[in-house]
Amino acid sequence: MEKQKKPVTKDIKHEYSIKGMDFVAAGEASSNIKHTLQLIGFAPAVIRRAAIAAYEAEMNIVIHAWEGVLITSISPERIEIIAADTGPGIPDIDQAMKEGYSTAPDHIREMGFGAGMGLPNIRNVSDEFTLDSSLGRGTTLTVVIYPTA
Repeated sequence: MEKQKKPVTKDIKHEYSIKGMDFVAAGEASSNIKHTLQLIGFAPAVIRRAAIAAYEAEMNIVIHAWEGVLITSISPERIEIIAADTGPGIPDIDQAMKEGYSTAPDHIREMGFGAGMGLPNIRNVSDEFTLDSSLGRGTTLTVVIYPTA
């Protein structure tokens, strides 16, 4: 007998700490977010979009920042993912939004990361996308996905 999924009646909030260069733990936060959305019962297409946004944001923190957090706020009407980091910041946001542009060092690329698709992929799966960055201080990315969109 299949277990009934409980409807979400209030916002579910989670916060995940992310450490820069911690490739062992990389992906755990986004995996937990995906699992939470599955348990709630969101449509697979919505889960896929949120999982892509969360994973790419998490990997950007791991690759480019000293540390950061992924914060989610989930309700029936919207899924919000905030990725905030302490790091070098993004010198040229317009350039960073171009597919294939990356500032990842060679040793990161040799591991298969840093292809320059993270921010464009996040923007493509988001209904709302906001990126703010200060050089020498860090970056905050806010993504909203509307499950009914």
